[in-house]
Amino acid sequence: KSGLIDAAEFNNPTSDKDFGMQDVSKHYHLASYHQSQECFEITFNKKKYNSLPTELQNILRYASEAENSNFYWNNTLRYADDLISLQKDHGVNVYKTPDSVMAEQLKAWDIVVNRIAQEDPFFAKVVESQKMYAKKVMNYLHLNSPNYELAYKHYFG
Repeated sequence: KSGLIDAAEFNNPTSDKDFGMQDVSKHYHLASYHQSQECFEITFNKKKYNSLPTELQNILRYASEAENSNFYWNNTLRYADDLISLQKDHGVNVYKTPDSVMAEQLKAWDIVVNRIAQEDPFFAKVVESQKMYAKKVMNYLHLNSPNYELAYKHYFG
């Protein structure tokens, strides 16, 4: 409220609105590689989980998977509603983060990942596995996914 903060990054339209970021700045940039895909996490004590009968393990597994989907669907709607509220009720200007900023974010991430991977072989193994998965899956998704912006503009302007 003092006007000393030029920019901040918190989380998503709902968390940012609840946190009061609209009182700090009327400029909001959306899109970031690290925050665009949230998921619900349920953690279990591995020993206790493994001691359960297979049937109960499966119930927990499928309930967790179902709740992750439910979390995504419901929170996506909440984020959309709160984004509209930020704009209409609080006068916040919303911008899409420019590709140039996104490219710099990737470069900065590469520096961090490479530094940690040199220090931690397990981290390096996980990152390599993620990259192999992403290369395969994103190749398919890029070829298969239509440009949703065209459909959005067609129906909503």
